[in-house]
Amino acid sequence: MALVKAMRLSPLQEASKAENWQACKKVYGETLYELARTRPEVVCLDADLANSTEGKLIRDAADEKISRRFFDVGICEQDLVGTGAGLALSGKIPYVNSFGVFLSGRAWDQIRVSVCYPNLPVRFGGPYGGISVGPDGPTHFAISDIALLRSLPNMTLVSAADAAQVGPIMRATVDHPGPVYIRMGRVPLPVVTTEATPFEVGKNLVYREGSDLALFATGHMVYESLVAAERLAELGVEVAVVNASTLKPLDEEVVVALANACGRVATVEEHNVLGGLGGAVAEVLARHRPTPMLFIGVDDVFAESGEALDLLAKYGLNADGIFDRLADFLKLM
Repeated sequence: MALVKAMRLSPLQEASKAENWQACKKVYGETLYELARTRPEVVCLDADLANSTEGKLIRDAADEKISRRFFDVGICEQDLVGTGAGLALSGKIPYVNSFGVFLSGRAWDQIRVSVCYPNLPVRFGGPYGGISVGPDGPTHFAISDIALLRSLPNMTLVSAADAAQVGPIMRATVDHPGPVYIRMGRVPLPVVTTEATPFEVGKNLVYREGSDLALFATGHMVYESLVAAERLAELGVEVAVVNASTLKPLDEEVVVALANACGRVATVEEHNVLGGLGGAVAEVLARHRPTPMLFIGVDDVFAESGEALDLLAKYGLNADGIFDRLADFLKLM
C-alpha cells in the first residue's frame, strides 16, 4: 500500500494558520496559464465566469498567442461543452470551466453524449464544489456532481485536497486519455500537501496510518479528517486517513486493504451522502469485503446559504463534526 509519510504533509498546526490558507481556483488559473504557455494545443473555455474560474489569466494574457486561445461562449453551459468537444476533435486540449453545479447539472447530457461517448480529451474545471461555496446559496452548491459524473463511462473524476494539489493534478492529467473532471473548493482553506506530494490517477494515498478505523476523505475534508484523527488519537484510537483524490477510477486496492486492516470504514465528503465517495467505497466493499461503514456528508438535503465555515460547522463537516460522528460510530461517547 502506498503511504505518504508525515514529512510530506504540512504540520496541521501550520496548515491551520490563516496565512497558509490558499484557494484552489487561484492555483488552477495559474497552472492553466503555464500549461497554455508551454502547450500550444491547450485552450480555455468559459461561460461568462472567467473572473470566478480564473480563466481570466488566459483571457488577459499579454501574449496574444495565449490570449487568443480563450473562448467565452456566454451564459450557455451546453454550448460551452459542445464547443469544447469540437475543439477536442480538432486536436486541441480544451479546459472547460464553470461552477461544478452548472457543468454537472445543466450540461450533463452534452458531457454524456458529446464528450464521454466519443471519449474526448476534454478537461472540466469545477472550482466551486461542495457547500463551502457559501453565500451563493443552495442552487450553486455542487453536492450531486460526483454522483452524476462518476456514473458516466470513460469519465475520470479527481478532487483536490487543497490548493497545493491542484498543480500536480493538472500536470498529471493534461495528457490523460478521455475526459477528466477536476473538482475543487471555492474559498481559501488550509493546505496539507505540497508540490512534492505524489499524485497519480487511480492511486489514493494514505496520509495518516491507523488500525482502528479507515477514513476516506476527499477535497477539503482531508484536512478536517486529519484534525479529527489527531483528536481521536488522544483517546487512544488510531484512524487511518486516505486522501481520495481520485474518485473514479477509485483505488480499490487501498479500500480493500484498509478494510481488512481496520475492520471499520468511514467516508467524509462535501457532497450528498447518496452516490458520492461513500457510495463508491461501499460498492467496492460490497463486492470484495463487506465492512461496517459510516457515511459523513450532506444528509440528502438542500443546504442553506451562509458563510463557508459556518455551513461546514452546521452540517457537521468540520473537524468537530467529524470527530463527534466517528466517536459515536466507535462507541466512544
